[in-house]
Amino acid sequence: MLAALILALWFFSGILTPFVLAVCIAYFLDPVAARLARIGVPRWLGAGLLVAGLMTFALICLLLLYPLLISQIGVLLARLPVYVTTIGARVQEALAALEQAMQPMMLDPRLTDLAVSQVGSILVWLGTSATRLIGGGYALFNVFTFAVVTPVVAFYLLRDWPRLIGRLETWLPRRNAAVLRQLAHDTDRVLSAWLRGQLICCGLLAVYYALVLSAVGLELGLLVGLLAGIFTFIPYVGSLTGMATAILLAVGQFGSLRGVAMVAGVFLIGQIVEGYIIYPRLLGDRVELHAVWVIFALFAGGVAFGFLGVLLAVPIAAAIGVLARYWLRRYLESPLYLDPPRTGA
Repeated sequence: MLAALILALWFFSGILTPFVLAVCIAYFLDPVAARLARIGVPRWLGAGLLVAGLMTFALICLLLLYPLLISQIGVLLARLPVYVTTIGARVQEALAALEQAMQPMMLDPRLTDLAVSQVGSILVWLGTSATRLIGGGYALFNVFTFAVVTPVVAFYLLRDWPRLIGRLETWLPRRNAAVLRQLAHDTDRVLSAWLRGQLICCGLLAVYYALVLSAVGLELGLLVGLLAGIFTFIPYVGSLTGMATAILLAVGQFGSLRGVAMVAGVFLIGQIVEGYIIYPRLLGDRVELHAVWVIFALFAGGVAFGFLGVLLAVPIAAAIGVLARYWLRRYLESPLYLDPPRTGA
């Protein structure tokens, strides 16, 4: 069954993404729909209102942010030669200072030219990649597909969610039903805590980075801030990548230590707020997914199945974590662990 499931994911990975995204939406909105049902709102009506509200919110964000992001891309392409020149000059100055500090050891001039050219190549690649990502026709086609297929599937799944879960419970083997229910409950607790924490964290940090980076004068602060906040769902990797990109752009724009220090300070404050306020106060110790395990799962899922794998990575990682802890408890309670081996005389 596991092999058949992996084969099906691989074979249908090109069309499964909207459906998996619809499952994620239904799973996320089910607690709210259940509360509406308890106060007398019919399940179908609550599901329709929630999905319509979510799609309306996404559409408003798209209509407001897409023109701003396109304008930011235009600024990046227009200012890219200036950024390359300024950063190249700063790299040359840093290498010259390093060469003086390392006397009598001399740096090969070819190494200096290579470093400067590589910095320029990185900036050009970032600009063209962002343009293709945001303005590409394939991306627009995917957005249109998600906007049509995902809401419809999410509505039907959310409407029938209790019935689907009840039907799955009837298929459990009776002898192990209680254990399987407990494992499913633990997986749901871990996964919902992680999703809630990441959504809150990503939303707050995206708004914070976009506003504050724009306030300190970074020309591409809106674009970099939103992307840095969104990619915070990859622990450490997203925030560090956003900070490195923002600092590189700050060097190209400001060309001074003061401007770079302000941008770096924005990200340091964001990391302090995330690590010492958002997670401890809102979630405490309920998130039982280690950061390294999440990073590995996201990258492994992305390599195996692309965006579909990224969507499936964290739920699968949460289930594997729950199963591993259950098996470990069983092992620590078993004679294999408790009964020491007997040796002959």
